[in-house]
Amino acid sequence: MSLRIDGVVLLDKPAGMSSQGAVTAVKRAFNAEKAGHTGTLDPMATGLLPICLGEATKYSQDLLEADKTYIAQVKFGQCTDTGDAEGLVTQELPVPEFADQVALELALNDLLPKFTGPISQVPPMYSALKRDGKPLYEYARAGVELERAARNITIYQIRWTKIVWPEATLEVSCSKGTYIRVLAEDLGKALGCGAHLVGLRRTEVGHLSLEQAFTMESIQQCLQESSSYILPVDALLQTLPHLTVDEQQAKRLEMGQRVPLNLPSIETLVRIYRATVAPHNFIGTADWRSGVLHPKRLISQTQ
Repeated sequence: MSLRIDGVVLLDKPAGMSSQGAVTAVKRAFNAEKAGHTGTLDPMATGLLPICLGEATKYSQDLLEADKTYIAQVKFGQCTDTGDAEGLVTQELPVPEFADQVALELALNDLLPKFTGPISQVPPMYSALKRDGKPLYEYARAGVELERAARNITIYQIRWTKIVWPEATLEVSCSKGTYIRVLAEDLGKALGCGAHLVGLRRTEVGHLSLEQAFTMESIQQCLQESSSYILPVDALLQTLPHLTVDEQQAKRLEMGQRVPLNLPSIETLVRIYRATVAPHNFIGTADWRSGVLHPKRLISQTQ
């Protein structure tokens, strides 16, 4: 029989596993009733995949909106139909030759300013974005190319961390909706020799870090200590300001009622706790406007 388990598992997703496959494996490992992830990683990619269990799934959208950081390995001189190493090579071009390592590094560093800050990016055909109810990758597999509107994204930081020509490794901090495959392709176009992604590892999702994550093997082997793998529900929300309410106010919020507070409002989304001992004092989130708490997303208190 499945169990109600509320919390967050930070998984270091292995290569070759889909994000939904990872969710299924974690759900099965903990015998949990309900599970979901906070944004997909391609099967080729590895790294941080926060998986929400039970009531934590209500807050997965908050991490979908979060900024991300990646380590990306780019190979210059080849283009593929998918923009990464899982696709077929569609074009091979000679890569530039450089007098020495210094000249190579200068040339690659000169590419980065045009890919820093607010930029626009055309989503790839091999993506889960939908057109007329069908994901773009289904059109792509059928050999159909559709017009895609460019989307605005932000690259906060980008730097080369290792260069073994014709491959080079990037660290990229970016906004939601950024396709690192497209970034690799665009860098290749800018250098005039094409490029594609040959490795991708996600190291940060919002305030959560890969350093906190566990491998699938360690989770499956040590389930007698399963609680040590599960963070509390509010681990997803630690960047939000928090408020504590008394029991009467807590009950009103849980019934969906607004609660006035005799405190100066900061007009923001906040996490709410009842004035009892942790770990069961988290109530949920509320909009704090004009000195009034408006309940937004509350966890179920029944077990």
